[in-house]
Amino acid sequence: MTEYTTVSIPKELADRVEDTIEGTSFQSTSDLVRFLLRSIVIQHQKEGELTEAEFEEIAEQLRGLGYLE
Repeated sequence: MTEYTTVSIPKELADRVEDTIEGTSFQSTSDLVRFLLRSIVIQHQKEGELTEAEFEEIAEQLRGLGYLE
């Protein structure tokens, strides 16, 4: 059985995520967050440690999508 934990994000961001995923294959904010985190972890595992530039590029993309402020 898979265990879960809770991640807190500001309500305003959660509302923006819900608007963003409307009409997509993501069923919930949790689905999107799992997808994004899994993508980052997989990239990290494939390439070894992320460089500072790679981390900043990912962070900038997430900021552009409204997931980071």
